Amino acid sequence: MRIRYQLLLGFMVVIAAGFFVLTRWTLKDIRPQALKATEESLADTSVVLASYLETQIHDGTIDAKELPVIFDKAESRRFSAQIYELRKTQIAMRVYVTDDKGVVLFDSDGGRDVGKDYSDWNDVSRTLEGRYGARATRSDPSDIYSTVLYVAAPVYAGDRIAGVVSVGKPVQSVKLFITRASEEIMAAGLVACLAAILVSFLVSTWITRPIRRLTDYAAAVRDGRRTALPALGRSEVGELGAAFEEMRDALEGKRYIEQYVQTLTHEIKSPLSSIQGAAELLREDMPAEDRDRFLANILAESARIKRLVERMLELASLESRKGLAQVEDLDLAEITREVLDGLAPVASRRGIALDSRVEDAVRVKGERFLLRQAMVNVLQNALDFTPPGGRIEVTAGVRDTRAFWSVKDTGPGIPDFAVGKVFDRFYSLRRPETGTKSTGLGLAIAREVATLHGGDVALENDPGGGARATLRLPVHEA
Repeated sequence: MRIRYQLLLGFMVVIAAGFFVLTRWTLKDIRPQALKATEESLADTSVVLASYLETQIHDGTIDAKELPVIFDKAESRRFSAQIYELRKTQIAMRVYVTDDKGVVLFDSDGGRDVGKDYSDWNDVSRTLEGRYGARATRSDPSDIYSTVLYVAAPVYAGDRIAGVVSVGKPVQSVKLFITRASEEIMAAGLVACLAAILVSFLVSTWITRPIRRLTDYAAAVRDGRRTALPALGRSEVGELGAAFEEMRDALEGKRYIEQYVQTLTHEIKSPLSSIQGAAELLREDMPAEDRDRFLANILAESARIKRLVERMLELASLESRKGLAQVEDLDLAEITREVLDGLAPVASRRGIALDSRVEDAVRVKGERFLLRQAMVNVLQNALDFTPPGGRIEVTAGVRDTRAFWSVKDTGPGIPDFAVGKVFDRFYSLRRPETGTKSTGLGLAIAREVATLHGGDVALENDPGGGARATLRLPVHEA
């Protein structure tokens, strides 16, 4: 499983578990808190009623004869109170009064339990003992909302407790508030959980994005593609990326040197053998014309080695670069004129016609020197393979949002065995006119220049005969 999904799954499990525990604890605590608030209000009511009954004591006995009239009037009273979600139209409260023995003197429930002994009920017995008296009685053991809370207060006759007044309220009256609060808490918890999961997704994406970039960079290095180290910040991933870059440079440098030493050794072996053979022959007596011929051979092969080394250093410099340095806004038409003017004498000497059809205002971003050098290499390759009296056509324009620069010659074309090798370092075909090979680095340099500019170069046989080289670059909108 990907790290991104592992992080996301871990966040989701922790968040879901946390919200589950928090929501469960909150829901479990709602009912007790509601009952506490109800009990607190009952305590106030019982004290108020006890204070009223203390004004109705005669000869040390509670006179509760006015209470039935008061409660009958209250129960028959019509009112409408909109308490948030609850519309209240009648009172929901039971009050009973006992004497100092716990015998009921008044019961607001139609006088149902008048005369009964309530001295065993906690609210009455505790209050008669001078303690806080309260009880909760459930009519249906399986239904929490069938509970009725009772809170009692003592009725004093001087310093003596003359009786008890107990006020009861059914929990059913607060059920609506508890249910609504529970629903809102569950909805809020669900929304918060989803929001936290979304944030977790974004955080996991933010954490793993540098890792994804580093993975793509490693894959590009593995595949041999030229790519720059992405921006990874200053975190541990950034340090890892920097270590990867240093390792890449070290490995590529080692492999680069090995490849070049091997290739250079192979390429120089032939001219060195020619030079050595000619030098050995020069030690013998021979006609002056043969001596001149062998000396000319030594000079030619020495020049070939020099050109090979110079072009190899040029290519090595390009391959070691990771980006452009002096970037300018360049006009392909202008650079094309410079290249054609520079090679016109060579073409004229061999009787090769140079034609150009370049669109105006084809602009690219890049280094003028490098692009010009790449164009010279491509055009020089076309000149080498175009026979005297032939024709080379240079075109440039914009196609599919990319600029192109194309060179079409009338030479023999590319042999089938060489189609996939023409851009390889040191690979060269014999020139039709001289029968010699070049350094095999000109097209390789052109490819490196194209890659540095975010483009590419291709060389293929044209359906109309000859070969066509095409350099493609990103268009720059001024």
